[in-house]
Amino acid sequence: MAESITTPGTGAGRTVIDDGVIAKVAGIAAREVPGVHALGGGAARAIGALRSAIGNDDRAQGVKVEVGERQVAADVTIVAEYPVPLQDVAEGVRAAVADAISQIVGMEVAEINVTVQDVHIPEDDAPEAEPRVA
Repeated sequence: MAESITTPGTGAGRTVIDDGVIAKVAGIAAREVPGVHALGGGAARAIGALRSAIGNDDRAQGVKVEVGERQVAADVTIVAEYPVPLQDVAEGVRAAVADAISQIVGMEVAEINVTVQDVHIPEDDAPEAEPRVA
């Protein structure tokens, strides 16, 4: 994984922030947006469920970043809750991720692209009723 290098204005040295750290910050921010059920596509969520079962969550799941010397571009893939307006959720994710990268990482945001991969319907989580007669 490539590294992002930022140099403080004091000239006293440099700070190196790994791309994975930036992706993790973005993922944490995106998950906190109301209407976001999960991050990542189907395969990423399946792998994430396995990782979660063994206590090893991937907070950068569903987030890809491209990092320059001063700017970051991010692609965030989400699963939205139904019936939350998708444009509102995407805009919320875009704002939250941009704020987190700017405030926590201290870099400019070039763009945040949001893909709504799926919509989560709460009824899909309910266990199927077992038949009374076998």
